[in-house]
Amino acid sequence: MFRYLAAAAVCLAALPALAAPVSFDGSWKTQKFSLFSSNTYGFNGGSVSVASNGSVSLAYRPLPENYWGASSAKWSWSVQEGVPATDLRNKGGDDRNLALYFVFLPDAEAQALKGASVRKLLTNDAARVLVYVSGGAHDRGAVLNSPYLGDRGKTIVLRGSGTGSASESVDLARDYSRAFGAGDASLVGLALSGDSDDTDTRIRASVSGLNVN
Repeated sequence: MFRYLAAAAVCLAALPALAAPVSFDGSWKTQKFSLFSSNTYGFNGGSVSVASNGSVSLAYRPLPENYWGASSAKWSWSVQEGVPATDLRNKGGDDRNLALYFVFLPDAEAQALKGASVRKLLTNDAARVLVYVSGGAHDRGAVLNSPYLGDRGKTIVLRGSGTGSASESVDLARDYSRAFGAGDASLVGLALSGDSDDTDTRIRASVSGLNVN
């Protein structure tokens, strides 16, 4: 993802950055973690609503190859009702209002696993995942080890627990480098979750205006 940045910098410096919108459409599929518990996602093109009632699940979509070179992203999210503050480092006690996952693979692996399920990707040793979170008992900007992904995933706190709306802009290339070091990486997929099962509470939230570039 990053190996062409230096060579292209001079050519692109005078050009405006072009954001590629990511639609919340039928390409998103839900991955349940329990037969008896799942969130409800309302996909509506430019936005998605998330309703969680003491439940947790993941919505995932693969990205086409023209998105694989993305190095930044932006979106807005809103929480009308959320879970209490939790320690996001604790497996089984890490409820959060919203989490947006950016899934990366080395270029060769990206081609080999094109179209793979999110479960297969998240358990692949080569995968690296940046998880941006709204929720938890941590300061903004905290970078935490993932209790589920081990060294393959990092949680980055953008908002603590509570309600309200915010717009986010993240530097994927910088955050990836800080979390995992140098190396080629393709942004092959995105995932979204709400998590309220450990605290048996409710989430009413939404994400809109997701763009990567």
